[in-house]
Amino acid sequence: MKCGLLGRKLSHSYSPKIHSMLGSYDYVLFEKEPEELEYFLKNGDFSGINVTIPYKKKVIEYLDDLSPAAKEMGAVNTIVRRSDGSLIGHNTDCFGFSSMVKKSGLQVAGKKVLVLGSGGASATASAVLQKMGAHAVIISRSGESNYDNLHIHADASVIVNATPVGMYPDTGISPVNPDLFLKLEGVLDLIYNPARTQLLLDAEKRNLKTENGLWMLVAQAKESAEWFTGQKIPDTRIAEIYSALKSQTENVVLIGMPGCGKSTVGPILAKKMQRRFADADTAVAEKAGISIPEIFEKFGEPGFRELETAVLAELGKQSGLVIATGGGCVTMEQNYPLLHQNGCIFWLQRELSTLSSEGRPLSKSGNPEQMYRIRKSMYQSFADHTVDNNGTAEECAQKICSIWEANL
Repeated sequence: MKCGLLGRKLSHSYSPKIHSMLGSYDYVLFEKEPEELEYFLKNGDFSGINVTIPYKKKVIEYLDDLSPAAKEMGAVNTIVRRSDGSLIGHNTDCFGFSSMVKKSGLQVAGKKVLVLGSGGASATASAVLQKMGAHAVIISRSGESNYDNLHIHADASVIVNATPVGMYPDTGISPVNPDLFLKLEGVLDLIYNPARTQLLLDAEKRNLKTENGLWMLVAQAKESAEWFTGQKIPDTRIAEIYSALKSQTENVVLIGMPGCGKSTVGPILAKKMQRRFADADTAVAEKAGISIPEIFEKFGEPGFRELETAVLAELGKQSGLVIATGGGCVTMEQNYPLLHQNGCIFWLQRELSTLSSEGRPLSKSGNPEQMYRIRKSMYQSFADHTVDNNGTAEECAQKICSIWEANL
């Protein structure tokens, strides 16, 4: 069997990893431009494929048959080639999205839910929400309800983002501002890379319930795999694969005072977790072409911070890294979403008297106690977890692994 994913830009996709855990079939990426779509569907070498942005509606005209769910939703995300060569389209996003809503804990019955976007994913989400008893309102660029008259929906309880706005690699942007909706209870974003889009980060600031699209992706893939293979897969596999994928893809970010051991613990941790290690200070020096002390001498701290933020923007949008940050990255508030969008942040704590100042301009020129008093609240606001690093680096790395595994 040869299966895969059909779309336009697919380098960010987690689907191959998911399907490798669901079945023994080959699963590849089929990146196609709109003008290639018809020929591929009629002549392509595949047994079954998933369909993603922007083709969930477009593929229908080239199919021979649709399942009841696909007909009802007017969108297809799974295609199977039958024994006679004909193509039938299915919609497993229905199951995936309903499972996502249940996982979020949000109660949508009787409430207004805004669904952003007018594509196939939006149509599916709206139909599922209506079945759950919600009043789903589609927000599009030019429809009756659009981004210019969002004020008429200020009473919305839930927002569902079914657009690609904020998706990797174009992170840091949001389709709407959650603060416009005073009765908002939660936000669901069908995007799964990054783990926290700007929309979800903004919702987190208000302590709203949030859920990204990873659970939906795994759930719909499970049902797709059943169509591909003709074999039933237990629903318990969804949680197992979700946890495994989250563990593999989310970054582990280390923050803390200069000299607290981030660059020592990081490589040990990366080896334990079978990840790539990235040192932000090293990356800054490489970007500038000169050493950290030379950057401070030539550009001062403001120049260094600007370079550091640019480096964290690149590292933070990647997946599956262990990232050691500079001790002062927390002094720039804009660095938090860059690190948190795809990462879990660990604050390494060490006795101030044992901190090394070698090669650290601010540590050499300043007072560690005074620096800590200024930065303590900043470290607290960035950190998801705190870890004592007064023992060995190996012990600290093991503590982080234990916390990581306990929170999957």
